[in-house]
Amino acid sequence: MFGFGQPSKYKNIEPATFEALSTKTDTVILDVRTSGEVAEEAIPNHININFMSPDFGKKIQALDRDKTYLLYCRSGARSASASKKMSKLGFDKLYNLSGGIRAWKKDNR
Repeated sequence: MFGFGQPSKYKNIEPATFEALSTKTDTVILDVRTSGEVAEEAIPNHININFMSPDFGKKIQALDRDKTYLLYCRSGARSASASKKMSKLGFDKLYNLSGGIRAWKKDNR
C-alpha cells in the first residue's frame, strides 16, 4: 500500500482450527522452539526447526513450498516471526497457532 513491501501470507489461528488443519494431507506441524522446550512438551507429529538457530533460514529453504505449514512456539511470538520469514521466502500456506503451545494445552485438556 505505501511501499513497505509485500504483506505476510500467514494467518493466526486458534487451537481448534490448528487441530483440524493438522489432519489434512500435505500439512506439516512446525515447532520453532528450542530442543529443550520440545523435550518438555510438544504437539504430536511435529518437526522441530529452532527459530533462534543460526541455520534456521537454511533449513527452511529446504522445505517443500507446496505443503501447508502449521507453526507454533511457546506463546505464538516466535512462530509469528518464523511465519513472516517463511512468507518472505515464498511460502504461502502458513498458519500460526495464536497463543502457542500454552493455548494448545489449555484447549486440549
